[in-house]
Amino acid sequence: MRQIIVYTSGTFDLFHSNHLKMIKYARGLGDVLIVGVSTDELVSSYKEPPIIPFEERIQIIEALKYPDIVIPQKSLDHTEIVSKLHIDIFVVGDDWSGKYDYLNELGVKVFYFPYGKGVSSSKLKKQIITNYQEMKERIDKHDNPDIIIDKS
Repeated sequence: MRQIIVYTSGTFDLFHSNHLKMIKYARGLGDVLIVGVSTDELVSSYKEPPIIPFEERIQIIEALKYPDIVIPQKSLDHTEIVSKLHIDIFVVGDDWSGKYDYLNELGVKVFYFPYGKGVSSSKLKKQIITNYQEMKERIDKHDNPDIIIDKS
């Protein structure tokens, strides 16, 4: 009996619980899970570059218990990878809804994982910047106490 091969991919910048949930969900859909990690060059072609360098992001994914294979993802067009790796199922976050429907024509079932309104790397980055700016403003506006040196 042929094994069902599942492929999921992402940037996985500032790795968080929704990343883990999607990878775990993908694991449950088949026998072999391949996870693609987008290279810095690929990510930079359509949005701000990742905070965490590619080499570190791929090591984080490799350390998880769910993937069988972790590979670099260098293109958003998955036609070649589906053919080469004999992928049966493709899982991606629902923020990409509709983008990969063309894979159905290649015999691949596409699942858009519901990220919902939860955590995202983009939201985390914004929150970190906001928190930093608020903290810096508080610190920069406080009075410096007079230093009294007791010489007795």
